[in-house]
Amino acid sequence: MELPRLQLLQVSQELDGTELAALKFLSMEHVPLGKLEAKPAQDFFEVLQEKGMVEAGDMAFLRELLFRIGRIDLLAEQLGSSREEMERELRIPGRAKVSAYRYLLFQLSEDITKDELKYFKNLLEKELPKSKLNPKTTMLDIFVEMEKKEILGKNNLNILKRLCAEINPSLLKRIEEYELNLFGEEEMLITEEQGGSTGGSEAQPSWLPSPMSPDSPSRWNASSQQLEAYKMSSQPRGVCLILNNHSFAKARETVPKFRSMKDRDGTDVDAEALRRVFSQLHFEVAEHKDLTAQQIRETVNSYRCQDHQDRDCFVCCILSHGKRGVIYGVDGQEVAIQELTTSFTGENCRSLAGKPKVFFVQACQGDAFQKGVVVEADSGEQDPSVESDARFQVSCIPSEADFLLGMATLQDYVSYRSPRQGTWYIQALCKHLEYSCPRGEDILTILTAVNQEVSRKGCSANAEKQMPQPSFTLRKKLIFPIN
Repeated sequence: MELPRLQLLQVSQELDGTELAALKFLSMEHVPLGKLEAKPAQDFFEVLQEKGMVEAGDMAFLRELLFRIGRIDLLAEQLGSSREEMERELRIPGRAKVSAYRYLLFQLSEDITKDELKYFKNLLEKELPKSKLNPKTTMLDIFVEMEKKEILGKNNLNILKRLCAEINPSLLKRIEEYELNLFGEEEMLITEEQGGSTGGSEAQPSWLPSPMSPDSPSRWNASSQQLEAYKMSSQPRGVCLILNNHSFAKARETVPKFRSMKDRDGTDVDAEALRRVFSQLHFEVAEHKDLTAQQIRETVNSYRCQDHQDRDCFVCCILSHGKRGVIYGVDGQEVAIQELTTSFTGENCRSLAGKPKVFFVQACQGDAFQKGVVVEADSGEQDPSVESDARFQVSCIPSEADFLLGMATLQDYVSYRSPRQGTWYIQALCKHLEYSCPRGEDILTILTAVNQEVSRKGCSANAEKQMPQPSFTLRKKLIFPIN
């Protein structure tokens, strides 16, 4: 049978550069990278023909590739197949030619935002050559370079998981789902070798797209329901400590470099929102205002020494000026965030051992600005309706289990506060807690929604941007029931 060259030509003419790059990436298990780079679509298809991946009467691999990248229109018009037919076909064991590992990486590349891609590049500066991390480098390019350096592979996902945990927990969830399903597949193969039953040929490989409707519960949600949740039934649930620093007159008077430090107008709006929400969640709320560095230490120490035996949780919300890894007292003196969080480890506060300790940190007066487009950090005019907040690093969280640290912004970037409406981060946090806690959502899902909302603010070109960052050592699902 003559090879349908006209079909291949028509498909190649419909593909843009991004889609062609995706097809090449998904084909890397079958075609060496050297034969894929810098080739137009027609040459790419010729390479597939040379490798026997596309032949007359057998266009299964090309159909799968188009299905994977979502070009269902080409699948139907040029190859006479449909989404439903592909879903049925790829349920058959051994039929899929794109590996679960490579499809996982492609899905991650589709999910990541432009800002998150920039953060990936920043975090990989020491591992990859700078020439490979230029503004035109895509997420797929980064995956290829990581594979070349042998810091990424089917059985080598640790670095990728660490990066995703720092940048966006939802990306980490996708990897963990892949690992969970992959373990299940390997277990199934062992059973088959030992003569066990697997339920017939219609069993669907769990990493394939589900034929469920788009609004059906995801596979991750189904598996995560098996996770144990922290006990959260005591009355009250625990203490919600709010450290709210507004007036920095003392710092301006006593510390020369802080003579221009502003008061944190709008912070009382945040404190009131936190008080309202955590009261609804059955916490005993305690607010302390305008504390010096020493007073902050003394206040935190007093709660560390309390007996939390009959409480299920501890929450601390810190609203102040700061810089990397520290917050400022109203006297301009520094307090390390790690000093505050470490006060509540199991060794230092035994009555909270094994219980979740949650810290939300919102601080201001940063100097590195994240923009909607790539510009110099100090270029452009700042919106007078918002003020900058500080930057922190995730090493502030203890290595011990059961901690959650919610940062207003990523390391090296500022966050923002409206003098009238409060901070972007705390206001989004309170909004999503109020909406999602009654629906039984866990805190990591809620914080992912907060990330999404805050990252969309400042949408115009050159506008201020912000991306919050949760970091955690939780061992169970953390849910705040309202009953």
